[in-house]
Amino acid sequence: MSSPAAGRHVVIIGASLAGTRAAEGLRAAGHVGPITLIGAEAELPYDRPPLSKDLLASDWSDETVAGFRLTTAAELEAAEVTLRLGVAAERLDLDRRVVELADGASAPFDVLVIATGAAARPSPWQPESGVYQLRTLDDSRAIAARLQTGKPLVVVGGGFIGTEIAAAAIGFGCDVTVVDPVPEPMARLVGPEIAGSLVDLHERNGAKTRFGVGVADIRGREDDLTVLLADGSRLETGAAVVGIGSIPGTAWLEGSGLTLDNGVVTDGNLRAIGAEDVYAIGDVARWPHPRRGTAIRAEHWTNASDQARYAATAIAQGDGAPYDSTDYVWSDQYDWKVHSIGWRDPEGSSIVVGDLGAQGRTAVVHTAASGDVTGVVTVNWVRGLNLARRLLTAGESAAQLTAELERLAGGVPAR
Repeated sequence: MSSPAAGRHVVIIGASLAGTRAAEGLRAAGHVGPITLIGAEAELPYDRPPLSKDLLASDWSDETVAGFRLTTAAELEAAEVTLRLGVAAERLDLDRRVVELADGASAPFDVLVIATGAAARPSPWQPESGVYQLRTLDDSRAIAARLQTGKPLVVVGGGFIGTEIAAAAIGFGCDVTVVDPVPEPMARLVGPEIAGSLVDLHERNGAKTRFGVGVADIRGREDDLTVLLADGSRLETGAAVVGIGSIPGTAWLEGSGLTLDNGVVTDGNLRAIGAEDVYAIGDVARWPHPRRGTAIRAEHWTNASDQARYAATAIAQGDGAPYDSTDYVWSDQYDWKVHSIGWRDPEGSSIVVGDLGAQGRTAVVHTAASGDVTGVVTVNWVRGLNLARRLLTAGESAAQLTAELERLAGGVPAR
């Protein structure tokens, strides 16, 4: 059990959503001691979901970009948060309770919050030029400039981010091909019941898909790239965006004594295993999910925000109940809205309510092998989403949840 931090110095490493919300949450929870927020990027903290959505089609004016900032320097100053940007953490010394920084300075702490997020998994294909990856504001700015040329593009990776970039590229008139080694890449996100409909959506809007075949190599230079596929075929293109997953920001923690395993491993209260007064939150944290029965690392906006609030309260006021995630994710695919609550158990089953073809909306109720509801995915159905969220919170059975969704859908039978 930890006690409130009182007047102790809290240092937060990572100035994205989790780190920024933790700093704000500490003050809201009554912490009166000093707070230092340190970020590797020189940019003021900003929201990341717009990087693959709104910002790709924006005018990139100062006013537009400012609309995606999480806070301002003035707001942090008013909250008495010391902000240090453009300097990365290089090493954690737990014995001395110090974080050593890339500029040679050090940051002593009483309580440490690790919020260094995750970075795009580096592309294994490194031609002379023309390969882009998305993780930062500068990355999004560079991809947006490329899309605005209207020239051909290959997107490697058929997950939400890759397909959002593909949709934006189609909007600029680019000839787009999406490649993924999985036959239905959306199935891992929404389940096989509606994954094919999302593939059809992209093809109807003009995207070509090469699913079920991987990339062997990318050669050439920008405006003259060749993407070699594993089946021996070739895609000639001007540029490629590679989105093949992410890696947690833990390199600076090697040798620190913390337990690192696909992230910083924590207990149920988000305290890092192997240290006192050290917390990990957001994309970098791997914690024991109370309902899944296993440790997970979740790269979700809501999870980062919720964990920041939870850790801030624990630091300022002491431990409460173990952290429990809302497991909420969303994606914009052209004019379709995909929302997911909870998760899909690959050993379980799913029930479809509604009809994307006839009604233009649907919900998929995921259940575990035990029959318990694990999650719900909705497409173009905000009312269904809100109903499912309420019934999930209330602990309703799969039969009751399905029946209520059917009633809302106008009696369309489940399948």
